Amino acid sequence: MADPQMADGRLIVPLDAPTAADARRLTETLAEAVSFYKIGLELFATDGMALARELKALDKQVFLDWKLHDIGATVERATTALAGSGCDLLTVHAEPQVMAAAVKGRGASALKLLGVTVLTSLSEDDLKALGYGFTARQLVERRVRQALEAGMDGVVASPHEASLAREIGGPDFLVVTPGVRPAGADLNDQARAATPADALRAGASHLVCGRPISAAADPKAAALAIVAEMAAVPAS
Repeated sequence: MADPQMADGRLIVPLDAPTAADARRLTETLAEAVSFYKIGLELFATDGMALARELKALDKQVFLDWKLHDIGATVERATTALAGSGCDLLTVHAEPQVMAAAVKGRGASALKLLGVTVLTSLSEDDLKALGYGFTARQLVERRVRQALEAGMDGVVASPHEASLAREIGGPDFLVVTPGVRPAGADLNDQARAATPADALRAGASHLVCGRPISAAADPKAAALAIVAEMAAVPAS
């Protein structure tokens, strides 16, 4: 069983902060409790790549959650530009043309690509309002199969669809689940959430957990509590 005072590489903490300085302070507070960080669109708009390089220099893993979505040529070029950064994960929207372009763009680099299936903030009613004729589960299934066909390394899916993604993708497929909330935590804007242990048992390979850690009175203690809960579900 993992040392409860050390990081679990399956836990990814988002650095959702207005500036790199704010994000850096959180990483310094978390110290050895967290080894994997997600840089999203908020920092993308400022100096997210500079922070990513700093984290890589500290031997941290970095997830660029930028959800690329554009014509194939643009996605290909953007992915090529990011492939040499040394970062570990990059998201693109799980649409066939977009995913195929990203796979082509990353070439022989070690960058792993994730297809975003259905945002965890979306409910069934939201999908209907967007014009989809699928339930969330049906849409996730379709996009997981398309991700496999495109040569992607994994997908981002809610804990509620993690078992489906694992069943389709197989043992080596990455299933990254946002919407992870410890028991009793506020769900905030996550419509399809689960506890860390439940998400791992459902088939998640990695968990994204933000506000229960970053907004806690003691973020490091909050992270270590989640790591302790995760330890009950050994890595496969």
